[in-house]
Amino acid sequence: MCLRPDQGCGIGPNETEPMPASAVPTFRKTSLVRAAAITLLALSVAGCATKRDAQTTGSIPARVSIASLEAMNATELSNAERSIGAAYVRDPKNKEVGLQYANVLGMTGKTAQALAVMQQVAIAHPADRDVLAAYGKAQAAAGQLEQALATINRAQTPDHPDWRLYSAEGAVLDQLGRSEEARQKYRMALDAQPNEPTVISNLGMSYVLSGDLRTAETYMRNAAGQPSADSRVRQNLALVVGLQGRFAEAEEIARRELSQQQADANVTYLRSMLSQQNSWAKLADKDGKAKPTSTN
Repeated sequence: MCLRPDQGCGIGPNETEPMPASAVPTFRKTSLVRAAAITLLALSVAGCATKRDAQTTGSIPARVSIASLEAMNATELSNAERSIGAAYVRDPKNKEVGLQYANVLGMTGKTAQALAVMQQVAIAHPADRDVLAAYGKAQAAAGQLEQALATINRAQTPDHPDWRLYSAEGAVLDQLGRSEEARQKYRMALDAQPNEPTVISNLGMSYVLSGDLRTAETYMRNAAGQPSADSRVRQNLALVVGLQGRFAEAEEIARRELSQQQADANVTYLRSMLSQQNSWAKLADKDGKAKPTSTN
């Protein structure tokens, strides 16, 4: 998972402004943690992928997942945006192309444009659950949390519920400060899809947002240990470990998943955000733990 806003997540494509105000460490209000929370929403509603290459020669690019997009560098993302954008212009009512284009726009920081694309796709496919779920994601990324909640609820069907939508709903509720409701939705998702790592990771992030880092780490380790866990889930574990000041361990986890340059950038950004907010002292007060011995 990328942590820096200039890497396609954080302030920009996947950001949301309203955050609940409560007696939680200052770091909760930083873009870093908000970025992590909304990235987990993306995990909840993302589709599957079969190919990484978005620069196909056909009229419709091969479907690309959010995980694949996150693995791309800035040049690759720009190329993917141009390729998928051209396909969208040719066929703006195509569901698959619209979903892909909104995803890549989000990854490149064009939140408003991604929302506009999803609005058009939703008009063309008003009853499609995948479209409504992605539309809700785009609304949440644009800070329209109440609207996102309504859209996701429209996509859910009580007689045949979708665990991904329960998880997505939980992610939005967490950002609205309704943590108990959010955790209930995550547990409903886990009842329908036991041991699903993205849902367990969302549950862990819920505890990050309420300042309980120890409990969050327990869930994150559970999620990362699941056979189907992907790189994004393990990067969320690195995030929680880093937030507790255990940078050596966080770096070790990050470097298993990312290139040297990406891992260095993530760790540097994390340190910068926390030092700016004087968060180590706050975390120590919150968790009753000693300050980290070194932040170098």
